Amino acid sequence: MSGKGAPRSGDASGAGLDVVVIAGTWHETITDGLIAGAQRTLDAAGATHRLVRVPGSFELAVAAQAAFAGGADAVVALGVIIRGGTPHFEYVSAATTDGLTRVALDAGKPVGFGVLTLEDEQQGLDRAGLPGSIEDKGAEAADAAVRTAVVLRDLRG
Repeated sequence: MSGKGAPRSGDASGAGLDVVVIAGTWHETITDGLIAGAQRTLDAAGATHRLVRVPGSFELAVAAQAAFAGGADAVVALGVIIRGGTPHFEYVSAATTDGLTRVALDAGKPVGFGVLTLEDEQQGLDRAGLPGSIEDKGAEAADAAVRTAVVLRDLRG
């Protein structure tokens, strides 16, 4: 993990934006940390937001699609996928990433990508924005979603 080269964050105005935070339910401690970071960032940006829970990371894309169909300006997708002893990790990671990318492009709206793909649980604890964490990926994903929604709004005039 390296925060070297990370963009400055935290000063984007999300006033007038409706953001849906969609989170999986696997690895509750890590996921709850990601959610808290996203919600803090959205509150600080002044964006209206709500939380929706789905069973796992694979289901994030279809829920994001429904959020956009319901009028959301942006989605923050949060999940945890930890490598195991089978190819399941690669399949779920790729399907989740591809699905969220497709939804964002089809909708023309941003998906803040806060899906952690990890070798072990400790990597997730280090990135979840919990006390003692060295990164806050939930906050970063929310900040990216807000910043991109503002850029798109400005481009579309």
